[in-house]
Amino acid sequence: MLFSAIPDILVTSDAVKFLNSLGYPTYIIPFLGIAKLLGIIAILIPGFPRIKEWAYAGLFFDLAGASYSGIAVGGFQPQTLFMILPITFLFLSYYLWHKDLTQKTTTNR
Repeated sequence: MLFSAIPDILVTSDAVKFLNSLGYPTYIIPFLGIAKLLGIIAILIPGFPRIKEWAYAGLFFDLAGASYSGIAVGGFQPQTLFMILPITFLFLSYYLWHKDLTQKTTTNR
């Protein structure tokens, strides 16, 4: 997610070309980049479980929206299957964080 957030924040020509090809206006690009970066920071900082839940949800909607946009504009392409990888990593990270959180909760009782 960080590797896609940086070009969005900097509004590089590649990010503009890619998101414009999906029909998104240029002004939304830095917003999406900053939102991704804040989500990454929220996930990496210890504590704040409610904010982490929102961050995971936001990153999921970003990935799901990217997948849907690609399919809506260009139809299903084999490259779209690549999106399974980051979505899987996101779910795995969420699962492990949640498992650790419940483990800490039961240990502290």
